[in-house]
Amino acid sequence: MSEASKSGLEARIAQVAWNADGLAPAIVQQWDSREVLMLAWLDAEALRRTLTTGRVTYWSRSRQEYWRKGDTSGNIQRIREARLDCDGDAILLLVDQTGPACHTGTRTCFDAADLEAVDGVTG
Repeated sequence: MSEASKSGLEARIAQVAWNADGLAPAIVQQWDSREVLMLAWLDAEALRRTLTTGRVTYWSRSRQEYWRKGDTSGNIQRIREARLDCDGDAILLLVDQTGPACHTGTRTCFDAADLEAVDGVTG
C-alpha cells in the first residue's frame, strides 16, 4: 500500500468517534437485500483489517481478541461497503454473508424474540 493510500485510510479511520473503550458498534447488513444480520464491535485495528482485506474482522469484548468472521465456522462475511453514521459513532457494514450470520446457526441474530411493539403506523 502506498504512503498516500495509508494516510487516506488512517484519515478515514480517524473520523470514527470511538467510545471510552476505543470501540464503535458495527451494524451488519446483507448488501443486496439490506437484511440486518448482526451487531458487533470494532476498534481501529479491526476496522483497518476490514477495510484492507475484504473480510470483516471484529473485536470480541468477551474474549478480548480479534476474530475474523467465518474463520472457524466457514460463515464468512465479505465487505461490500462501509459507512459511518452522521455522528461518527456507529459503522454500517454492508456484507456478502455466506451461511448463517448468528452464532446460534440462524441467518440473522434478530429473529430470536419478537418484542411485540405496537405498530406506530396502524396502531
